[in-house]
Amino acid sequence: MTTPGTADHQDATTDKPARTVKCVVWDLDHTLWDGILLEDGEVPLRPGLREVIVELDRRGILHSIASRNDHEAATAALRRHGLLDYFLYPQINWNAKSSSIRSIATSLNLGPDAFAFVDDDVFERGEVAFEIPELLVVDAAEAAGLADRPEFSPRFITDDSARRREMYLADQERTRVEKEFTGPQEAFLATLGMTLTVLPAREEDLRRAEELTVRTHQLNTTGYTYSYDELDAFRRSDTHELLVARLEDRHGPYGTIGLVLVAKDPGAWTVKLLLMSCRVMSRGVGGVIINHLRRSARDAGVRLLAEYLPNGRNRMMLITYKFTGFRRLPGDDGPTLFEADLTDVPDDPRYLTVHTPTGEDGQR
Repeated sequence: MTTPGTADHQDATTDKPARTVKCVVWDLDHTLWDGILLEDGEVPLRPGLREVIVELDRRGILHSIASRNDHEAATAALRRHGLLDYFLYPQINWNAKSSSIRSIATSLNLGPDAFAFVDDDVFERGEVAFEIPELLVVDAAEAAGLADRPEFSPRFITDDSARRREMYLADQERTRVEKEFTGPQEAFLATLGMTLTVLPAREEDLRRAEELTVRTHQLNTTGYTYSYDELDAFRRSDTHELLVARLEDRHGPYGTIGLVLVAKDPGAWTVKLLLMSCRVMSRGVGGVIINHLRRSARDAGVRLLAEYLPNGRNRMMLITYKFTGFRRLPGDDGPTLFEADLTDVPDDPRYLTVHTPTGEDGQR
C-alpha cells in the first residue's frame, strides 16, 4: 500500500491494468444455442452457457447480441429459454457484426475495448477483429469457460455490480422517455426529479470506488487507479479527502456514479482524480460536482488546483474543467495543472436537488 501524499497512484498511461470486459456480445446460431434457428426451429442452449450468462450478470458484466438472424424468431427463442431480459440493445439483423457491435457500444456508451465478442464462425470473428481490434474475440468453443478467465473476474462484486443490468434497463426507459419528450433538454431533466448526493466515502464504499478507478476511462481526469487499501488510507488521511457521488431519479438509482480524490495542502487543494460513470454524461453532474469543490475551497480560503492527464478518450473532462472556471498553469513536466477561478461560482441547476457533506442541502 502506498502512503498518502507520496507516490499515491498507479498511472494508467504507463502501467495499464489488465483488460476488464464490461459487456459480452453473443452470436446465436451454433454459439448460444446448437443449430440454425431458421432451419431447425427448436434450438437447445449449448451446455453451460445459461450458467455463464447468469454468473457474469451477477458480477456486473453486461450481455448483448450481434446475430445475423430474423429478429422476431430469435427474440421468441430467447424468451422461450428465459434469457431475453439478460440482453441489452440486442442487434438481430443482417448487418455486419462489427456494425452491430458499434451500435451496442454507442447505446451503452462504452468504449470498444470494454467488449468481448463470442462467435463460432472464423470469418465473423475475423471481420470483427479487423474492424474493432480493441475488443476481445472468443471462439464459441471456449464460451463455457468465460467465467474462469481473468478478463471476466472483477476483484470485487459490489451492490452496484449486481444491479448493473437493472440500472441499464432503467437507462433504456429514460432514453425512451427522452426521445418522446418535446422541449428543451433542461425541461426534460426537470421531469426526472434527480437527486445528487456528494459525501465522504465510507468503508463500505471502497469496493465500488476501486471498481470505478479501474472501469472508468472516458469521464476520468487522470486515469490514476487505486487499490482498496490505498483508497482506505486516503479515506482515513488528514491530508486527503475522498468523496463519492450517488444519483437517483424517478426511474430508480444510478448507484455510485462519481469519485473525487483531493490532496489538501496548506493554502491549496489539488484534485488528483475526478471521474464519473459514462451513464451520467448527459446529466450535467460533472459541473455540479466541480462547483461543489470550488465553493468548498472558496469557503476554506484556499486555492483549488486540478491535475489532468490525457488518455486518448477523456478530452470531455478537459473541456469540463475549462467550462467550469479552470485555467491552465504553466509547466511541461507531469500532468497538466489547472487552477480554478473561485470568484463567481454559479448555483446548481434547478432541475437537480443536491445533498452535500456540509449540510447545505436542498433544491437550488
